[in-house]
Amino acid sequence: MINLKPVVLSISLLCISACSQDVTDLQSFIAQTKSANVGSVKPIPQFKPYESFSYSAAELRDPFESTIDLEEDDGTKTSLLNPDSTRPKQPLEVFPLDTLSMVGILEQNEQQWGLIKDPQNIVHRVQVGQYMGQSEGRIIEINESAIFLIEIVPDGIGGYIERDASIAIGGDS
Repeated sequence: MINLKPVVLSISLLCISACSQDVTDLQSFIAQTKSANVGSVKPIPQFKPYESFSYSAAELRDPFESTIDLEEDDGTKTSLLNPDSTRPKQPLEVFPLDTLSMVGILEQNEQQWGLIKDPQNIVHRVQVGQYMGQSEGRIIEINESAIFLIEIVPDGIGGYIERDASIAIGGDS
């Protein structure tokens, strides 16, 4: 069997001799870095002390609480006000109300019509009881200055409400 002690001893001496190289350049770099005040730490910022706040609106209405009385919905809730889905749509119901404009009125034999111009610049005659706009807007009054309607719009909680609207002459709703 071969004796491994001399081989191990020679390898160890070789490794130790490699570590004894000249490190003066490393030592001079460390000395330069320590002498330069590079990377000084800034002082900790001063914080303002906490100022307490007294909430004085506690007796006012809670903005997150509903003002509408919501009853328990057991699936039997039916709204008395609903759009009539069986009624045939009239020509001015395809346009949003704000795109229609009143251009005048016509009167003949105690009968009065409003003149409405649609976005395609076509003038239509309308009477009380007819519909226009996309929210079931029923005409309730026509006078020299405006056409008044009642629209049926969703109330946001599953039902519908009536909303007043009008189209002034030469203007929009």
